[in-house]
Amino acid sequence: MPKFIHKVPVRVAWGDCDPAQIVFYPRYFAMFDNSTDQIFRAALGMPKKEWTKKFGFIGFPMVDTRAKFHVPTGYGDDVVIETQVTEFRTSSFDVVHRLMKGDKLAVEGWETRVLVGPDPDKPGGIKSKAIPPEVLAAFDRA
Repeated sequence: MPKFIHKVPVRVAWGDCDPAQIVFYPRYFAMFDNSTDQIFRAALGMPKKEWTKKFGFIGFPMVDTRAKFHVPTGYGDDVVIETQVTEFRTSSFDVVHRLMKGDKLAVEGWETRVLVGPDPDKPGGIKSKAIPPEVLAAFDRA
């Protein structure tokens, strides 16, 4: 299991909130999506646009997700999202997010994603691709 934990500070914006100024729950998933992108950027040292091109990937669609909400967050709150890839398999990987509000765990999120590239048998289709050793090594070094 990679031990690398990447931290992303976030200030909750007005557009993240419902009329009661509490974060509307789907916005957490958007924040987590960004945090997954950011951990790959930090580990690989390049933005998604570059590493997907380098390795021949289209991206990493989500195939499973869930969250557990502990403490509400709202407009103007400064939070930190701690993101960790907890397991790499052949083409899929698991991610855990911990959104911290100060020293309190506010939200936990879990994702399973699959790295995909173009499907050579179906024009315009996608197909899972093995995670390159270089990517695994980058997470071990980070």
